[in-house]
Amino acid sequence: MSGLVHPEEDAPAQRFDFAAVAPAALAAMESLQRYVDACGLDHTLLELVKQRCSQLNGCAFCTDLHARRLRQAGVSNQKIDAIAVWRESPLFTREERAALAWGESVTLVSADHVPDEVYHWVSRYFSGKALADLTLAVVAINGWNRLSVCARRDTPVERRQSSAG
Repeated sequence: MSGLVHPEEDAPAQRFDFAAVAPAALAAMESLQRYVDACGLDHTLLELVKQRCSQLNGCAFCTDLHARRLRQAGVSNQKIDAIAVWRESPLFTREERAALAWGESVTLVSADHVPDEVYHWVSRYFSGKALADLTLAVVAINGWNRLSVCARRDTPVERRQSSAG
């Protein structure tokens, strides 16, 4: 089976809830997330990386969540829309570009094993604890993505108010 959904089908239903069936495992993930949240790296930079990793992993829940968080942090819709094409976009700083390259490479580790050129690039902006923390942020979002995708975690749907009245 190809795993493709016919375009006329509804979005797949949630399969199970990790919090309900494996609360201790979820608590361990939350502990890693608390570490990442308090590590000292810029939160907007981390959200950009989380968004890109979530896009690569095809996680609807996390892509929605991190786009919302980026908007709340004041990031423009134009920049959020350009995350998937950051290499071609002038909207990202050098530090953001390096972090996005690292996030992609660590996420796709089976494809390229994090090449030296990516390491040398990112190490101009992140070293020691900062690089370890950035890596842990990527590890955490990849874990959340995998949990959400396999469980088919429901994505909240905004209800638009009708302009007819």
